[in-house]
Amino acid sequence: MTGYEGARAAVIGGSIGGLTTALLLRDLGFEVDVFERTPTPLDGRGGGIVLQPDTVRWFAERSDQDPEALSTATEFVQYLDRANGVVHRDRRRWTYTSWGTFYRALLADFGTERYHLGEFACGVAQDDDHATVRFVTGRRAEADLVVFADGITSIGRSLLDPEATLQYSGYVGWRGTVPEHELSEGTRALLGDAISYSVVPHSHITLYPIPGESGTGPQHRLMNYVWYRNVPAGAELAEMLIDKRGFTGTVSLHPGQVQDRYVDEMRETAAALLAPAAAEVVAATAQPYVQVVSDVRSSRMADGRIALIGDGAAAARPHAAAGTAKAAADAWALADALTAADGDVPAALRKWEPAQLELGARLLERVKDMGERSQFRNTWTPGDPTLRFGLYGPGR
Repeated sequence: MTGYEGARAAVIGGSIGGLTTALLLRDLGFEVDVFERTPTPLDGRGGGIVLQPDTVRWFAERSDQDPEALSTATEFVQYLDRANGVVHRDRRRWTYTSWGTFYRALLADFGTERYHLGEFACGVAQDDDHATVRFVTGRRAEADLVVFADGITSIGRSLLDPEATLQYSGYVGWRGTVPEHELSEGTRALLGDAISYSVVPHSHITLYPIPGESGTGPQHRLMNYVWYRNVPAGAELAEMLIDKRGFTGTVSLHPGQVQDRYVDEMRETAAALLAPAAAEVVAATAQPYVQVVSDVRSSRMADGRIALIGDGAAAARPHAAAGTAKAAADAWALADALTAADGDVPAALRKWEPAQLELGARLLERVKDMGERSQFRNTWTPGDPTLRFGLYGPGR
């Protein structure tokens, strides 16, 4: 017994962090409902996730699903020059999944009965005994614990810390995937067993293979990438973020919605600047999309019976590949604090908050420095161990 049998939890946001939280809270005895704002099942646009220990811990410790069935792996980290030459190579194993593969696996474990689509939280109130979440549909949900896992545009963060607003980094990430079997034999051989980097002045691209929608075998795998490119704030960025429908994006533009002229320019620049193998992947992407790279960190992650986790609390640039790991780490630490508090939710949140705030601050500081080195200072050096992926530090 944990002291939470019959207690209710509302998780706002049904993505990877929200589902991990919901599963752990249910294991503690909570009756858990997940509320996702989108009206249809989530689509991760095929993007890749680097599987760090916190990310995959649910499947390693609690699930009947085999984490190896959800992932691909590579044995090396390498840097390529303009002639596809390998200028630096380390043996370092990493594993990866695709956003959609991982999301579907977590949802399969949680189930859909208490996973509610089309519910956009717009407000929350609380007293000593419970919290009430209000939704734009008119729905209300009462709970003993409310966890906002609602991402970089978190309504929960705006309620707990209105001063915490998105700060644009000065660059965007172009993202996309290409079926590996569509690439040339030489490119498949060069990129297939490595995280590969092509570093150019004020920019770099990172590539690695991830599972496809139908499996992890060679015939299914996708080559995934993110290419960081500077775009000045103001009119230039604002124009770029107008999609083909005339709507303005705030944090991303979805596949198929980026104006063709920007896609054409991106492909031409890839051919002129990047290692040929990287340029081939970029050119072969049918529908690349754009992520606006921004920073935000709340000064609070807990208030009474309300908690923020993951990007809702602190959104870090992707350079450490630690966004999903941070959300999972927040969720596991929250479960530990609740277990120790034996039924006292506010006491658990007070105990949990300081370390998670510190974790977010350290991660944000490190990835901001990595971005500055790549995009502005030109000190992203092949083989520098401080540039490795990791939530708690380089390679960790």
